[in-house]
Amino acid sequence: MKANYSLYTFPIFFGLLFLLFSCSTVKYVPENEYLLNKATIKVNNKDIEKEELNSFLRQKENLRILGVVNFHLWLYSRSPENKPNSWFRKIGEAPVIYNEGLTERSKTQLIQYLHNKGYYNAQVIEEVAQHPKKPKVNVVYNINAGEPYRIRKINYQFSDSTLRNLFFNAEGDKWISAGQVFDIDQLDKDRQKIADFFKNNGYYYFDKNNIYYLADTTYYTNEVDLELHFKQSDEGQTLENNPYETVSINKINIHFSPNTSGRFGPNLLIDTFKTSTYTLYLPRKYKYKPDFFEGFIKVNPGEKYKLNTIKQTFNGLNRLRQFRFININFDKPDIDVNNNSLDCNINIAPLNKQSTSFDIEGTNTSGNLGIAGNLNYQHRNLFHRAEVLKFNIKGAMERQLAVVENESKDFNTREFGVEGNFIVPKLIGPGNFLNYFNDFLPQTIFTAGYNYQKRPDYTRTITNFKIGYDWKTSEFVRHTWNVVDFNKVSLYQFEPSFINSIKDLYIKSSFTDHLVFATNYTYLYNNQKINEFKNYSYFRVSFESAGNVLDILSNLVGSKSYSAEDSLGLGEINYQKVLNTRYAQYLKTDIEVRKGYIVDKYNSVVWRAFLGVGVPYGNFDVLPFEKKYFTGGANGIRAWQVRSLGPGTYKVPINAYPNQSSDIKIEANIEYRFKLIKMLEAALFLDVGNIWAINSNDNRPGATFLFDKFYKQFAVGTGTGLRFDFTYFIFRLDLGMKVRDPAQDLGNGWIIGNRKLKNDDFNISFAIGYPF
Repeated sequence: MKANYSLYTFPIFFGLLFLLFSCSTVKYVPENEYLLNKATIKVNNKDIEKEELNSFLRQKENLRILGVVNFHLWLYSRSPENKPNSWFRKIGEAPVIYNEGLTERSKTQLIQYLHNKGYYNAQVIEEVAQHPKKPKVNVVYNINAGEPYRIRKINYQFSDSTLRNLFFNAEGDKWISAGQVFDIDQLDKDRQKIADFFKNNGYYYFDKNNIYYLADTTYYTNEVDLELHFKQSDEGQTLENNPYETVSINKINIHFSPNTSGRFGPNLLIDTFKTSTYTLYLPRKYKYKPDFFEGFIKVNPGEKYKLNTIKQTFNGLNRLRQFRFININFDKPDIDVNNNSLDCNINIAPLNKQSTSFDIEGTNTSGNLGIAGNLNYQHRNLFHRAEVLKFNIKGAMERQLAVVENESKDFNTREFGVEGNFIVPKLIGPGNFLNYFNDFLPQTIFTAGYNYQKRPDYTRTITNFKIGYDWKTSEFVRHTWNVVDFNKVSLYQFEPSFINSIKDLYIKSSFTDHLVFATNYTYLYNNQKINEFKNYSYFRVSFESAGNVLDILSNLVGSKSYSAEDSLGLGEINYQKVLNTRYAQYLKTDIEVRKGYIVDKYNSVVWRAFLGVGVPYGNFDVLPFEKKYFTGGANGIRAWQVRSLGPGTYKVPINAYPNQSSDIKIEANIEYRFKLIKMLEAALFLDVGNIWAINSNDNRPGATFLFDKFYKQFAVGTGTGLRFDFTYFIFRLDLGMKVRDPAQDLGNGWIIGNRKLKNDDFNISFAIGYPF
């Protein structure tokens, strides 16, 4: 890229781009017709959701990028008039022709929606404004909502005294309360909640259709007297249609079948096992311990039907990841033991017990491209209690570019690794207190691995072992607690020129043998659902502590003490070893928040914020290099190469190997994503952040975090990117441009307006998947 960019280049470029997309969008608008340029809603009440109002418009304008550019309409307009099946028409969008009838329908739908929300005095006035020169119109729906109707009081009319007593003796609220807006949609949701309440108390046949409301608005202005009625049962009703009889569970049957119907083939040998809870019909090809399902079947014979226990049973079986199909249904018993009982039938179709796969993939490790091969083996039922064994062998090679002592070197990095995971679908550990977690679908995970990395600057081996627990407390909340997280890192065969080229003592101290014996906990909330166009939230917080247990044990047994020069030149320090290796001691915490706003199926906005802090102390005066924070690259501030930014205002020497890392990281990103054509998606992004050292004696000038200065040291980058959606993965290409460089003194770090842009101010990064 040339370095002679001017301040006006980008505004001129985007101005021309806007004019280009604005031209000829009315090419295919018929004579005496109008293009619907824009349809907007204006409402004078902030309590009314505009997004919901927009969903009731029967006619909307053509799709826009950034709310301005009709890109897809412009593509359609590029098609020749004599080629109705041209490629541009297939990938573009035909013009939306203004329809007066649809405008009236939109108005009617909006009024009906507002009435449902309790705004019975609402008025909707549409304004249609024609463009003075072009066949375009803008439609504005002006909404004067008025005051909503509110519930003054509620009367409950029960046809069954048992239901009445059960309802009023229940703890907690009754969902409907005086003073709330008379919202029909909300009242319908409350009907379902009441129905679920009775279902959880044995009323299997009760549903929300057994509840109805009567509203009286005649006596008070903007107030409603509400009556909630329960339908009366008809005389002679049988159990199947009588919602006011409780139902108990007679028997529980578990059927294993290769198909989803629960029926067995004629030549399938079936073993029948009976436990105190259920009868298991198990084909001999599926080897599960008969009593294994006791912990997952929350339904018990003789108990009243409860909707929640059925959901817990389904979720527990589904969490095992053993079955491709689970169905729970209820039938009348073959022998009518009790008119008010049902058999619970659980039909299960298992997945294949063992699987092996081999795949070749492109890799992008810290910005370095390469190729890797993986051999994967999985056994889903190793010891017949749904234990999962995963085994992976990986070999990889990367082609990298490094600069050592101003000399550019192309070199290969080779890697070989093995890793095994053993997952047990329950908590393993001492004490009965672990039983408390049984309702949270827990797992115990054992992980062990070995990784060998050969680089021209050094060779590294990593041995790891981990014992952890994983459980969910709701559909969207997940907890992970690694009680033991052991890593032993050995570095050797250093290239002298590489080590000598590292002038920063803080980084150089990281390239030493060390051992990490840590415990860590992660809380994760994520309500994003794949292929659902809904706003979503993501929140993750993690805590990690390392070295404290080893330090206590070393002091108790009187381990030998060693001494060495402090990494930052502050004199000698004493330390201890375990397995002949110095162990790290630190505390670390991360917080990450993401929010996705889905404008429509073609446009979305996603932002992310991250804060991380690591504090080394005691036996090791710096964080291990694999625990340090860095930024830049495809998943950081994309205008910088990976590990080339910071810390603070520190300026990395020219041609230095990009390896900047430190103890504190603050980063925020926002990205606007929009679909272009078919598999191609584009994005505009803004990244802000930096890293800092927590040790005030760090010898890198400007690297230390200071409360009165850190907010002046943020790097700012912007750019655009392309995403290629190949269904199974997304290939991403981003072009980032530096806007503010904290290492630059000129203009307080701001580049545009203070100097010309240079090649180094741009960075291209490749990656698989979205950055966040």
